Amino acid sequence: MLDVLNLALPYFGLIFVGFACGRWKRLPENGLAWMNFFLLYVSLPALFFRIMSRTPFEELNNLPFVVATTLGTSCVFLLSGAAGRWIGGLSLRETTIAALAGGYGNIGYMGPGLALAVLGPKAAVPTALIFCFDSILLFSIVPLLMALTGTDRGPLLSTIGMVLRAIVFHPLIVAAYCGALAAALHLPVPVAVDNTLQFLQNAAAPVALFVLGVTVALRPFGRVPWEIPGVVAIKLVLHPLIAASLMIAIGPFPPEWAVTAVLMASLPPALNVFVIARQYDSWVEPASVAVLTGTFISVLTLTSVMWLIKTGQIAF
Repeated sequence: MLDVLNLALPYFGLIFVGFACGRWKRLPENGLAWMNFFLLYVSLPALFFRIMSRTPFEELNNLPFVVATTLGTSCVFLLSGAAGRWIGGLSLRETTIAALAGGYGNIGYMGPGLALAVLGPKAAVPTALIFCFDSILLFSIVPLLMALTGTDRGPLLSTIGMVLRAIVFHPLIVAAYCGALAAALHLPVPVAVDNTLQFLQNAAAPVALFVLGVTVALRPFGRVPWEIPGVVAIKLVLHPLIAASLMIAIGPFPPEWAVTAVLMASLPPALNVFVIARQYDSWVEPASVAVLTGTFISVLTLTSVMWLIKTGQIAF
C-alpha cells in the first residue's frame, strides 16, 4: 500500500498545490490561458505523437478494444444523463451536460501521466486510443444534442460540419494520427526533434495537474444538487466496473491494455465539462460542483483502483 501511496500522492499533491495556490493568490483566471495553450497545443501533443510514432502500427489496429472502451463510455454517458433527468428533473440541455460529467473523465490532463506511471510504457498506446475515440464520441454527441435542443437551432448540416472540423483539427487528435502515420510509414524522427519532444512530453503531467488544481480552485462552489452524487458515483464507481466487464466480454486483450481501460475509466470528471457547460450556458454551477467533488472523491476511489492494480487484484 505504501508503494501505491508513494505513486498516487505526488499526482494528487500537485493538484492540491495548484488548488492551494489558486485559493491563496486569487490571480485573474486569464493568467491560465498560456498554460492551457501550452498543454493543449504543445506538451500533450508531443506526448501523444511520441507514443503513437514509437508503436508498431499493427498494435494500433485493435478495433475490438476501441469498441469495448467506447461502448463503456457510451453506457456511462447514457446512465448519467438518465440519473440527471430522473433525480434532478433536468431539461434536455442540462441532461446533456450531466451526461457529459458522468462520461467524460480527465483523460487529457491526468490520464496519460498516471497510466504511464502506474503501468509503464505498455499503457501508452491504449491510453492514446481511449483518448482519441472517447473524444471523437463525446465531441460529436454533445454539440449535436445541444444544437437539436437549442432555441436558436442552426442548419443540421452546418452543425455537423462544425463538429467534424472540431474533431479533425483537435490538436491531440492531430498529434495522434500524425504519430500513427509516422508509425505506419516507419518515418524516423530526427534525434534533435525527438529530444525536444521528450522535454515537452516530460512537462505535460506536472503542468496539467497544477493547472487542474488552480482551475478547480477558481470554480464557483454552491449547493450540491441532488443529481450530483448519482452522476459522480456513476463516473467513479460504475464506469470502472463497466469497463472491466467489457474487457472480459469482448476480449481477451493484453493484460496491460485491459487494466489501462479500467484505470482510465476511474478518472474523475474532466475540467472541460465546466468549460462546455459555460459555453452552452446550461447546468453551469452544478458542472463546477461535479468536477470539484469528483476530483476530491477520486483521491479515495482512484487510489483504491491503483492499489488493486498494483497488488494484482485487478487482472485479466
